Formats: sequence, C-alpha cells, structure tokens
Amino acid sequence: MITSEPVILNLKNVGLSDQQFYQLCQVNDNWKLEQTAKGELVIMPPVGAISGNRESDFNGYIWLWNRETQLGKVFSSSTIFLLPNGGKRSPDVAWIANARWEALSLEEQEKFPPICPDFVIELRSRTDSLSQLQEKMQEYLNSGLKLGWLINPQNQNIEIYRQNQPMEIVSLPTTLSGENILPGFTLELSVF
Repeated sequence: MITSEPVILNLKNVGLSDQQFYQLCQVNDNWKLEQTAKGELVIMPPVGAISGNRESDFNGYIWLWNRETQLGKVFSSSTIFLLPNGGKRSPDVAWIANARWEALSLEEQEKFPPICPDFVIELRSRTDSLSQLQEKMQEYLNSGLKLGWLINPQNQNIEIYRQNQPMEIVSLPTTLSGENILPGFTLELSVF
C-alpha cells in the first residue's frame, strides 16, 4: 500500500519497550518509524523532493553554523531520540549542546539516544497534518526542548516554541534568531 499520509497504530496496551522499538526499526529499515508519548506507532511516508530539498537546506544552515562554533552536534531526520516523556521522535533537524551529548555513554550515542534535543526544526510537508506536528512540538517541549521552529510553507508562517513561554507565530518573510540556544545564528526565510 502506497500512501502520502502517515499510518498510525495504537500500541499503548502492547507495551513496546525502547529495545523492542529499536529492534523493530532495525528490521524495518526501509520505513521511517516514530512512537508518540501516547503509545501510537507512526509509520511515516517518504517526503517529496521539494520537502526533502528544504529539509536538507535547513540541516545545512545549522551544520555550517555549528562547524564554526563547535558548540554541539547536529542530527538529520534519520535520528530517533528517546524522549523522557516516552516518545520516540525524529525531528527534521536537531541540535544538542556538547556537554549534554558527551554526558551520554557511547552505547547510548550509537543507538537511539535517550535525550531531547536542545533545538529542533520540523518542516511541514504538503501532506503533513498541522495538528499532529503541533502535538509533536509539544512532546519536545514536555521533554526539555529549549527552542523549536515549526516551519509551515502552506500557511506561510513559522511557529516558535520556547520553554515556559506561549508559542509565537511569525509570518513569512522573516528572520529567525537562534537566541541564546544557538548564539549568533540567524536564518532569513522568504515566502515559499
């Protein structure tokens, strides 16, 4: 079955452990899998070329900034993080400060790290549900995320998520700041 929307299976009464989820991902490496904090297994379809190109650009911007500053580690959308609230999530772009990353054991770093990124970008593709992405952003916040951007080309805006603050919506075009999480980083975004 080919679909452009995620398939969601309710597994909350099944009790899929972190290790079982890891093994499930390893034996189904052609699928992009996530698990919500509510226990739902999300089978994500591949993104189209436009979304894939945008995602690659955003990852590149963060990587270039980090190459200059050496303040942390940058991760692609292929990386799954075991969030403290039980979610197993894979943001489009993620960044973790060095001290937090280095506190993990080598085994934790090699598998799905049990840590919430300090910064994430989620890019809404044409077929993504906005409400599901907003729930995902809230999961990150509940797990310790410091700064997150939900980039929404369909609505021509960005939702900015910060710890202990209400979500802020800014319209495109705009310039985003990494604030004190990604010091000195700015991203100019025009209309998509």
